[in-house]
Amino acid sequence: MSPPVAPPGWSRWLVPPAALSVHLSIGQAYAWSVFKPPLESALGLSGTQSALPFQLGIVMLGLSAAFGGTLVERRGPRWAMTVALVCFSSGFLLSALGAATEQYWLIVLGYGYGFVGGIGLGIGYISPVSTLIKWFPDRPGMATGIAIMGFGGGALIASPWSARMLDSFGTDNVGIALAFLVHGLTYAVFMLLGVLLVRVPRTVREASGTPAVLTGPQVSARSAVRTPQFWLLWLVLCLNVTAGIGILEKAAPMITDFFADTSAPVSATAAAGFVALLSAANMAGRIGWSTTSDLIGRKNIYRVYLGAGALMYALIRLLGDSSKPLFVLCALVILSFYGGGFATVPAYLKDLFGTYQVGAIHGRLLTAWSTAGVLGPLIVNWVADRQEEAGRHGPSLYGLSLVVMIGLLVVGFVANELIRPVHPRHHLPVPEAPKKEAADERRQQSESA
Repeated sequence: MSPPVAPPGWSRWLVPPAALSVHLSIGQAYAWSVFKPPLESALGLSGTQSALPFQLGIVMLGLSAAFGGTLVERRGPRWAMTVALVCFSSGFLLSALGAATEQYWLIVLGYGYGFVGGIGLGIGYISPVSTLIKWFPDRPGMATGIAIMGFGGGALIASPWSARMLDSFGTDNVGIALAFLVHGLTYAVFMLLGVLLVRVPRTVREASGTPAVLTGPQVSARSAVRTPQFWLLWLVLCLNVTAGIGILEKAAPMITDFFADTSAPVSATAAAGFVALLSAANMAGRIGWSTTSDLIGRKNIYRVYLGAGALMYALIRLLGDSSKPLFVLCALVILSFYGGGFATVPAYLKDLFGTYQVGAIHGRLLTAWSTAGVLGPLIVNWVADRQEEAGRHGPSLYGLSLVVMIGLLVVGFVANELIRPVHPRHHLPVPEAPKKEAADERRQQSESA
């Protein structure tokens, strides 16, 4: 399935909404913590067990993006968005069956994060990246930020919506099953809008008003993974994501535990609101920080993400339980950096490797997200479970994991400092990339005719 080529006069500003319809849907993944307490109660799960669908989904996101990145480049964004729709929505339907029958393995297999849904996450996540960079070569950070902010903002809608559904349907296994069913059907319809709307540019000039997108050094995906720059950036993304996702996956129970012994404990409804606030920060960071990176540069913006992020974690570790506003503010800043890191990395890749196969390179880089999707929740949940077994409670459940996150961000900061321009031996011969691009455009036009 090839996307229709944009007709003459087509506005490039119609492409970000197509990407947003997919990213807002799959961004529901960040509302997982709302489902954790009901699932733990209904099915008798520990915190570590209830994190498994989220962890597996993020693993599958990275793996499917890595293995499917080249195919997405070849088949186009419409094909990718269709695959994402089918996998993501059917994952919810499988999970509804699992909840109804109290078979947790079906939830792990299916849910918007699990095995099937995770494939939808990965293919859907990278589906618009290359197309957006071709439409907006003059502002790549802003363009990818607009679309990818939808992934961060999905939980802003999904978190209160899911909480309201659980209030209406109940928090037993039947109520959870009905909530999963409604999610799957609703997201299928919404993602279909993006499938129908997406277009690719007819020519480079039409996309941007400039003579060519393929200016500067161009590196193929196969060559990119052989460079130290790719693996340094892989480490930077992995550690930045680990630090953010650890809070995000356990956001609702974490804020409840931090203030459980105070005079003003946090209710379940307020905790769900906190998750929604984190989603708003995640979303705002994706467009705000990525746009800022167009002005100050990618390396400088990652210095902010990693350096200031470590400072925010230190404040939570030392003073977080003494002030709710401070705890919330630090968490919001961390999540804005987390989201900004995701939205900025495609432009960072474009700066380092060019636009020739940036979508495929981005897909391979997202294996860092898979690794972080395991590390972040594992660190926070495993430490919390061990502390709870030792009879501790409240903020002490998270003290050690917060120190670990600070250390990871410091290592990421050093890795970012080591990134340099790619050596010319990895560059494609100058005529090769434009020739391949022109051939791809002719093939897409002939398939659409």
